[in-house]
Amino acid sequence: MYNQLSITTLALLLLLLASDVAAQPGVFNIRKYGAPNGDITNALKSAWKDACASTSPSKVVVPSGWYTLQQIDLEGPCNAPIEVKVNGKILAPKNPYHLNGQDQWVRFQYINFFTLSGRGTFDGQGEMAWKQNDCGKNTNCKSLVMNFGFAFLNNSVIKDINSKDSKYFHANVFGCNNVTFTNFNINAPETSPNTDGIHIGRSTKVKIINSKIGTGDDCISLGDGSRQITVQNVTCGPGHGISVGSLGRYPNEEPVVDLTVKNCTLNNTDNGLRIKTWPGTSVVSIASHLHFEDIIMVNVTNPVFIDQEYCPWNQCSKKSPSKIKIRKVLFKNIRGTSATQEGVALVCSSGVPCEAIVLSDIDLSFNGSKVIAKCENVNPTIRRKAPICMRPHV
Repeated sequence: MYNQLSITTLALLLLLLASDVAAQPGVFNIRKYGAPNGDITNALKSAWKDACASTSPSKVVVPSGWYTLQQIDLEGPCNAPIEVKVNGKILAPKNPYHLNGQDQWVRFQYINFFTLSGRGTFDGQGEMAWKQNDCGKNTNCKSLVMNFGFAFLNNSVIKDINSKDSKYFHANVFGCNNVTFTNFNINAPETSPNTDGIHIGRSTKVKIINSKIGTGDDCISLGDGSRQITVQNVTCGPGHGISVGSLGRYPNEEPVVDLTVKNCTLNNTDNGLRIKTWPGTSVVSIASHLHFEDIIMVNVTNPVFIDQEYCPWNQCSKKSPSKIKIRKVLFKNIRGTSATQEGVALVCSSGVPCEAIVLSDIDLSFNGSKVIAKCENVNPTIRRKAPICMRPHV
């Protein structure tokens, strides 16, 4: 009798506890908004609306399962810190024209103290779109859709989320301040065009740490107005490497200042650490205080590359040199293997030559021999060991 009463009491307590957890304030589970497995667009909008209106910290939960999602904007300002926790797999429409003509599939914007978390995956199902992508050759191409847009976020974190097979860039970061990406993993085949991992523009204090990024384009790229950016403990490959730029193509571009890339590995990428600017334009700006240190290269085609003659598909004229001033750049402790003999190429502008470029402890080999360096319109400072420039001139 005593044991039976104890068991009954315990069962009641567990039931009460479970119901209390399920109904805990501040948690907005999309399943309570009519979203079993299937399309969750309306449920997610409703859950976000209620969570954003909460005056105490709130969490929108997408539990384990497979879901589909149409294009969605999740906007603030919200009344308190807000988190979206995704544990399921979410699929975008395969057809790129079923996304309302928007630039991003899932867009978070105008939010303070925002967190996107969970172990879930956002799958852009980009294969159909990649076959239609001719933007490399056609300047009037139809724009495709990125998996994520993060715009005007402050003091926010994106962690433990996976982005797969975006139709275009995986994540665009714009107008943000103090945003950290950690364990944000990106996966797309190397044959997927223009699937940049994370592109940053007009943003300050963005950190990308402890992440793996494999794409068909730049793993990380910095557009104009990027300031105080940190990239640390990131593995890149396949892809086109970690790039500053391209810069100088559009009017009214802002400087890129204060970048640190440290403790990263680039594995079989088309480029390693690259700074690229367009010639043949009238845009005047600057890229300064760029610090690359403790980088491992594994069979990288262009491990260290400043390219101020960047002009893909002959979309510009090289007759007029780039007007983007590159200065105060440090390449330190760069080691590993190059897929080309010319492992260091510093091709600077004849109009505004590079200044204060430092090569320190560059230990790269090609087929068992040390790489060589090509230098144009720059006279780098060599510290400790680094390949000597072939005919450097200013």
